Amino acid sequence: MKKIKAGIFFLAALFFTSALVAQSISDGKKFMYYERFQSAKNVFQKVLAANPNDEEAVYWLGQAEIGLENLAGAKAIYLKRMAAAPNSALILAGVGHVELLEGKTADAKQHFETAISLSQGKSIAVLNAIGFANGNPDSRNGDANYAIEKLRQATQIKKFRDPEVWANLGDAYRKLADGGNAIKAYGEALAIDPNYARAIYRSGRVYQTQGYGQEELYMKYYNDAIAKDAKYAPVYNTLYSYYYQTNVGRSAEFLEKYLSSSDDDPKACSYRASILYAQAKFAEAVKKADECIAAEGASPYVNLYKIKSFAYNRLGDSVNAKSNFEEYFKRQDTSKIEGGDYSAYAALLLKFPGNEVRVGQLVERAVALDTVEVNKAAYLKSLAQAYETQKDYKSAALWYSKILDVKKNYGKTDLYYAGYDYFRAGQFPQAIDIFNKYTVKYPDDIFGYYMIGKSNAGMDSTGAQGLAIPSYEKAIAVGEAAPDKSKVKDQLTGAYRYFIEYYYNVKKDQAKALSYVDKALALDPTDAQLITNRDFISKNDPNAAPKKPAASSKPSPPAKPGSKPAAKPKPAQKK
Repeated sequence: MKKIKAGIFFLAALFFTSALVAQSISDGKKFMYYERFQSAKNVFQKVLAANPNDEEAVYWLGQAEIGLENLAGAKAIYLKRMAAAPNSALILAGVGHVELLEGKTADAKQHFETAISLSQGKSIAVLNAIGFANGNPDSRNGDANYAIEKLRQATQIKKFRDPEVWANLGDAYRKLADGGNAIKAYGEALAIDPNYARAIYRSGRVYQTQGYGQEELYMKYYNDAIAKDAKYAPVYNTLYSYYYQTNVGRSAEFLEKYLSSSDDDPKACSYRASILYAQAKFAEAVKKADECIAAEGASPYVNLYKIKSFAYNRLGDSVNAKSNFEEYFKRQDTSKIEGGDYSAYAALLLKFPGNEVRVGQLVERAVALDTVEVNKAAYLKSLAQAYETQKDYKSAALWYSKILDVKKNYGKTDLYYAGYDYFRAGQFPQAIDIFNKYTVKYPDDIFGYYMIGKSNAGMDSTGAQGLAIPSYEKAIAVGEAAPDKSKVKDQLTGAYRYFIEYYYNVKKDQAKALSYVDKALALDPTDAQLITNRDFISKNDPNAAPKKPAASSKPSPPAKPGSKPAAKPKPAQKK
């Protein structure tokens, strides 16, 4: 009888210990959900101290190290366990994840397939691990379609009810820019657990990625995520970043909420330096970043060097800005360098003559790396604006024109900047090509025809060839048909002025020239130059023999066709 009691006690103790360990793993995974990776790491290390052979704890410990951006640490953990247990499917999936991050896609795929084979394709945990490794939008080398296939396979396994798998599936669709299916997958996660804040938050990310016009919708998702779980830190981080450029006070507010819900790790110090930068306290930002670097020893958080670079740049110290950006590139894992990093460094490097080719290569790399259209356009625009600042309009136009290649639906403003800078650079054929695109897309808008006319007039400065006539005639036809001529007044008047000059100076047709003066004055009867032109043309027959100039000054004749106005013309509307 005593033996039976002892056996019962042993079984109870074993059950209690197993439950305790399982709960500890659950606690660690909960920290992973909140992206509190240091806390998660501490939990999994305790689990493994009690049971070094717990493969689930080993897998999650490696994931915590990846979250802490310690790829070498994750790799060491997985390889050590794989040496002891070469047939562990979950560990093989972890190894594959590390290899993806290292850019070893073929090796990763082999380990993923082996893991699936060893688990007979029936392990939700293994399929989820593979799906997450590939479908995470931050996993640059991951295969989103492969992730979708494996995650959907996991949802078909008997008794499946895991919102994390559905959320990972939504992420994979989001990586493919398939917002519709991403939202459906997140919805499936919420059907299992209506309080799963991650799925609500990630739904907001879908709409935020779509850009302008979606703010009300994605902000609703973010607020809903906070309402469901006020401890869910990632949403605060996103809102901190969102307001960073536009509302520093709000940004700082969300930063404090983020930090209070997160672990105190090296990133926290960098965020505090970053918010000083956002508050235009550039010297203080440099000082704070230096304090963080000094406190963290041999391996400081690498983004601190980028913050220093930005701050030095705003302080007008391009040399220190350049050296700190280069230190950032030297220390940062190449898989974590983003398109925006290359774009910002390119704009900085342009301040040092002789780097133009390198600058172009950096921006092209930025565009190739980013999957978001609005970001690609922003990188190109940033470089174009830098060239505009240097009054290198030809180069500015070249980079503005590249925006037309990356935007699925470019607008008037995109065409305007590219075309007008070609015009300012005297690259008239290129300007005409851009403004031809303008007229095709906006056939009822006067501006495209007007700028084609001006560009042709630039090539035909005397007006003798009449190159600008067809486009200016079209501009007038469109302008005169406009229901509100006040919106097209500048372009319509400009076209009339061309014909005033053309008919008086080239065709010697006094009556025709005066008819265009009258058209222009009908738009603005108080225009002093037009009134002067009317008086001069009325009194001076262009076909009369030249008279000897009198001593007193007389009004000047109309300028020759093709003359450029001092002010930069603007399109009637921008989109």
